[in-house]
Amino acid sequence: MSENQSIKHCVAFCLAQSFDISALAKLLSDSSLIRIIKGALLIEDDQSWSVVFAYGAVVHWNVSSEQQTKLHQLLLDHAAYPLISPEEDNFSFALDCPNTRIVEDHIEIESSDPILIFALSQGMAQSIKLAAFETNAITTINNTSYIPKSLAENGRIKLSRHKIAKIRGQLFLTKSDIILNYDLLDTPDFFWEYPEYEAFYGVTAKYLEIAQRTEVLSKKLETIHELFEMLADEQKHRHSTILEWIIIWLIAFEIGMTIFDKVL
Repeated sequence: MSENQSIKHCVAFCLAQSFDISALAKLLSDSSLIRIIKGALLIEDDQSWSVVFAYGAVVHWNVSSEQQTKLHQLLLDHAAYPLISPEEDNFSFALDCPNTRIVEDHIEIESSDPILIFALSQGMAQSIKLAAFETNAITTINNTSYIPKSLAENGRIKLSRHKIAKIRGQLFLTKSDIILNYDLLDTPDFFWEYPEYEAFYGVTAKYLEIAQRTEVLSKKLETIHELFEMLADEQKHRHSTILEWIIIWLIAFEIGMTIFDKVL
C-alpha cells in the first residue's frame, strides 16, 4: 500500500449559521494556499485540505486535531450565530484508489485532485448542514409536543397569551431559518462550471441520503407549520372570546342603566 493509499481521517462540522468568507480569505491568504471557489474556501497544505462553506460548514481531509481547532477558532471569530452543540460526522479515506466510492463510512478516492476533494466536500457539507436543520426541527417538535396533547385531553391549550405568542415566535424562527436556507440542499451551482465533477458530488450526496432526508425534513416543517397554525387559532379564539365578554358586559351595563333610569 502506497503512502497515499494509507487510511486517513476526514471529518465534517457544522459550527454556525454562516461564515464571513471574504474576511476569512483575507486573513488566510498570507499563511495558506487557498482558493475561493463559488463562495467557499479550499485550503491546501501538503496532502491536507480544509473546505470552508459560507453556510457554516467545514470539511477537513487529513488535518490534525490541533490544526482543526486552530482553524475553528478563526472561523468562529467570523461566524454568525455559532451553534451551541456543533454537528460532526467522521469518515476514513484513502487516495489513489481504482474508483471513487464510499463503503461503510470509508471513502476511496481515485486521485488527490483538489477539485475532486472539493466536489466530495460539497455533499458532506450539505449533509452536516442538513443534520443541523434536522436537530433544530426535532428539538422544536419535542419541546412543543405537549401542546397538541393538552388540546386533545382538555379541549384547550393551558398557556397564557404571552406564552403562546412566545412559542409562535420560536416556531416561526425555526421554520423560517430552515426554509430561507433550503436552496443550500440543491445541487450546487459549482457544477455548472465543473460538470465533469458532478458525479463525485453524487457519490457523497447519494451515500448520505441528502434527497431522502430533505423530504423527511419537509414533513417535519409541515408539523411545525400545523402547530403554528393551531396556536394562531387559539389566540384568535381567545381574542374573540374576550371581545364577546366585553360586548356582553357593555350590553348588560346599558340594560342596567336603562332600568335604573326608568326606576328613577
